[in-house]
Amino acid sequence: MKKSLLTAAFAATFVCAAAQNTTWEERLDSVVVSSTRAGAETPVTHVEVGRDVLQSANPMNSLPMTLGLLPSVVTYNEGGTGLGNSAMTIRGSKGSQINVTLNGITLNDAESQEVFWVNIPALTSLLSGVQVQRGLGTSLSGAGAFGASINMNTAFVAPEPSFRSEISAGSYGTLLSGFSARSGLLPSGLYFDLAWTVGRTDGYIRNAGVNSASLFAVIGWLKGRNSLRLTYLTGDQKSGITWDGISPEMYAVDRTYNGAGEYVDDAGRTCYYSNQTDNYAQHHLQLNYTRGLADRLHWTTTLDYTRGDGYDEYYKTGRKFAEFGYPFSDVGGVKKSDMIYRKKMGNDLYVGQTSLRYRGSALNLDGGVNFSRYDGDHWGEMLWARLLGDRYDYASMNRNYTWYRNNGLKQEVNGFLRAEYRPLSWLTAYADLQYRHIGYDLVGPDDKASSVPMDYHEKWNFFNPRGGVTARFGGHKLYASVALGHREPGRSDIKENIKGEMIPIKPESMVDVEAGYGYFGEHFTGTANLYLMEYRDMLLETGRLSSSGYAIKENVGRGWRRGIELAAAWTPSRVLRIDGNLTLSHNRLRRFTAYLEDWENGGYKEETYENTTMLLSPSAVGMGRVSLAPFSGWWQPMTLSLSGKYVGKQYWDNTQSEERCIPAFFVADLSLSHRFDIPCGSLELSLYVNNLLNRAYYAYAWVYRAWQGGADPMYLEVGLYPQAMRNIMGKIALCF
Repeated sequence: MKKSLLTAAFAATFVCAAAQNTTWEERLDSVVVSSTRAGAETPVTHVEVGRDVLQSANPMNSLPMTLGLLPSVVTYNEGGTGLGNSAMTIRGSKGSQINVTLNGITLNDAESQEVFWVNIPALTSLLSGVQVQRGLGTSLSGAGAFGASINMNTAFVAPEPSFRSEISAGSYGTLLSGFSARSGLLPSGLYFDLAWTVGRTDGYIRNAGVNSASLFAVIGWLKGRNSLRLTYLTGDQKSGITWDGISPEMYAVDRTYNGAGEYVDDAGRTCYYSNQTDNYAQHHLQLNYTRGLADRLHWTTTLDYTRGDGYDEYYKTGRKFAEFGYPFSDVGGVKKSDMIYRKKMGNDLYVGQTSLRYRGSALNLDGGVNFSRYDGDHWGEMLWARLLGDRYDYASMNRNYTWYRNNGLKQEVNGFLRAEYRPLSWLTAYADLQYRHIGYDLVGPDDKASSVPMDYHEKWNFFNPRGGVTARFGGHKLYASVALGHREPGRSDIKENIKGEMIPIKPESMVDVEAGYGYFGEHFTGTANLYLMEYRDMLLETGRLSSSGYAIKENVGRGWRRGIELAAAWTPSRVLRIDGNLTLSHNRLRRFTAYLEDWENGGYKEETYENTTMLLSPSAVGMGRVSLAPFSGWWQPMTLSLSGKYVGKQYWDNTQSEERCIPAFFVADLSLSHRFDIPCGSLELSLYVNNLLNRAYYAYAWVYRAWQGGADPMYLEVGLYPQAMRNIMGKIALCF
C-alpha cells in the first residue's frame, strides 16, 4: 500500500539567501525550521523555492512534478498527469533515499523510508518555502538522506490579514478548488491560518482517477521572546491502482490501458472491477515552542503525532485458497477462484525534537536531539470469492483465519551538532556531526500465508560526520565539502530477505564529495558543481525472489554517481529572463550479478556485469526556460513562460541492455499568467499547456526476466508508465 507521507525554480535561486531579521518575532519565526536548512555560507549544494513560485505552479502538479525543472531532478506520474501517485529521483537517487521534512519533522514512512505524495494533496499551495539539498546535505531527523533532502516549511507568520480563493479545471476531468485565509499577527500576538482544498481527476490512463481533500490549520502566538504554534494537516485520498504499468505490446496499441482489476464475467465479457483502489488518510499534529534565551541564543522544541490508516482493494483472478489462510484448500475439488480482498495498514508516529541555535559575529552553532517511535500494523482481509458466493461469512473467516498480520516497531534517537566559523570575513569553515541509534522489530506472518513467520530484531548505530569550507569574494563563491552517510534497510528489504535464502543484508554507506563555484551578478548568475557519491553495500534487486514471489534485495559491493551540475540565469532586461541547467553524470556499479529464475532446470541462472550503468539513472538531464513579462502598469505584469526538460536514456535494470531502456525524451510546457488589480485585492488568471509538442513517451519502467528454455528462452514481464499527451489547465485566483 502506498503510505505516508514544488513549476519550477529558476537556476539563479540555487544558493540560499538567509533572511536578515530585525525583530524578535521575525527571528523566532525563522528558528522553527533553521536546524534542518543550509545557510548562505554552508558548503552544501542546495536551492531555495519561494512561496511565489509555489503558488504560481500548475495546480495539477504534485510537489515532485512542481520541482521537475530543478537540476538533476527526474519525475513521473503513474496516472500520466500530475495528480495521483507521483515520484521523483534526484541525481538518480530514488524516493526512499530522499529525506523529506515538514517544519523540521520527517515525513518519510519509517518502514519503507518513502514519502507517498498522493497522501498529502495540494501541499504546494500550503507551503511558505522549500529547500532542496542535493547530496548528503545537512543533518536531518528521520530516515537519513542518501542522495538528497527536501525541507518544507509552513512556519510563516503573515504581517497582514489575507484571503485567497482559487479554482482550476482542465483535461481529463480535472477540477480543483480551495481557499486559504490568514489573520496576520494580531495585537495580542495571536495569529490564525486556514487552508482547504479538494480535487478530482479521471487521469490519463484507465483507473487513474483521484479524489482528494486536504485541510491545513494553524493557531499561533508570537510575543516578545516566545513563539507557540499548533499545526494540523490532514490529507485524504482515494486513487485508482496504477502501479503495475502496461506492457510494451499494449503500449503500442493503447497507451491509456491499465489491466488493474480486469476479469471475465460469467457471460465471457471483459470487465473491470470498479473499486480497484488505494485509499489512505493521514493526520499530522505539530506543537512547536520557541524561546529567545538571549539576543543570539534560541531554543525550540517540537512535538509531532502522525496517524495514518488505509487500504488497497483488489480484484484478482485465479488465486489459490491456500494463499489466503482459508480453513480449506479447495471448494468441490477446485483450488482457485476469483477473489476480492484488501491489504490494510494503520500506523502511529510520535516524534519529539529539541534544539539550540546560537548566532554570533563569527560563530554559528546548532545542536539538538530527536526521538521517534513508529508503530505500524499490516493485515489482510478477504471480501469475496466467486466460488464461495455472496452469502459466505467472510467476516467470521477474517476474524478466525486472518491470512496475514504483522507489526513493525521502529524507534530512533539521534543527535547532531553543527558549527559554522568565520575566521575571516570571506571564509567560512563548516562541521556537522550526527549520531543515529535505530532499533527495529518486525514480527508476525506476511502476505501469501508465508510458512516463514517474521521474527526480526535489529539495532544500528551510525556516525555521520560532515565538513567543508566556503570562500566568497564579491560576486564569486567557492565551496567544497565531504560527508559520510549510512542508511538502514527498509521493511520490504528485510521481510523478503527473511522469506528468501536468508542472505545477510547490511546497511548501505556513502561518501559524498562536493565542490562548487558560483557567480552572482546584476544580470547574470551561474553555478557549477562537481559531485562524487561513492557507495558501499548498495541494496539492489538482483532477480532472486522470496517464497512469496517478491524481489529480494542484496548488498552490491561498490558503486558511484559522479557528475557535474551547471546552472545559469540571464536577465538582459526587466521583461526577459532566460534560465537553464544541465547535469552530466556517470552512474556505475563496479560489479553486478543478475539472477534469472530457471524455469527449465530449477534454481537460477547467473549473469555477471562489470562497470555497468545503474538502472533509471540518466547520464544527461537538462532544462531551459524563457520567461517574458511584457506588460505592466494598471495591468500588472503578464508573464509568459516556455520551458523544456530533457531526460537522457535510462535502463530498466542494471544490465545496461540497449533492448531494455527508456528512450531519451524532451517535454515542453507553456504557461501564461496575468494579474490585475481590483478593489481591495487582485484577480489572477493562468493557463498551463503541458506537453506542448504532444510527445508520446514513457518516463519509468520495470522488468522481470526468467529463463524458460525452448525456441524463445527468455521470458520478459515489463511495466511501462506512459505520460499524458498535450493537455491544458486553467486557474482563476481571487486575492484580498
